[in-house]
Amino acid sequence: MQLGDVSLEKVNTSLYGFAGEVVHPRCMVSLPLTMGRGTTRKTCLLKFLVVDVPSAYNVILGRPTLNTFQAVVSTYHMKIKFPTPGGVGEVQGDHLQSRKCYIKAVRKGQKRNVDDAPDQVPPSKKGKTPKGENLEETETPAKVQPAEELLNIEIILENPDKTTRIGSHLGEEAKKEITLSYNAMWISLHRLHKT
Repeated sequence: MQLGDVSLEKVNTSLYGFAGEVVHPRCMVSLPLTMGRGTTRKTCLLKFLVVDVPSAYNVILGRPTLNTFQAVVSTYHMKIKFPTPGGVGEVQGDHLQSRKCYIKAVRKGQKRNVDDAPDQVPPSKKGKTPKGENLEETETPAKVQPAEELLNIEIILENPDKTTRIGSHLGEEAKKEITLSYNAMWISLHRLHKT
């Protein structure tokens, strides 16, 4: 990365993933990060944890980074805006690249080789990004499945048309409590709409 003299700091903390897996960072490094262009760019010195794990991402920026830059994020527009001395700086994401990255991340979770996957699907779909790019150029990831079998329960007691699904491994008391809670909520909402 041609960083020159960079001091690597030891780290005695761990990172925890969504599934509870533990990742031990190799070190922490302070690096300048520049966002924006021209007169509306901003550079801040940030601390990055260095990890050795397979990932579809090169870096993950969290709330501390956004706070340092005083940034406002719009995930829908894939845009970050932040104040600079020269005006409002912005970073625009790439919808197509984001979708490819997401698919790689999903496939890695399914233990598939993402490099062997085809990059395109039939162009019959018409989803477009704000820049007019075709979102469907990448293959759609497999549908996520629940971890256990689900049971249909009636939201309104004695009305089989109004149902939701809950985990089948819940105890009978939990199932009863959830059903009664949904029923009470439905009755309250129904009363509000009648008045």
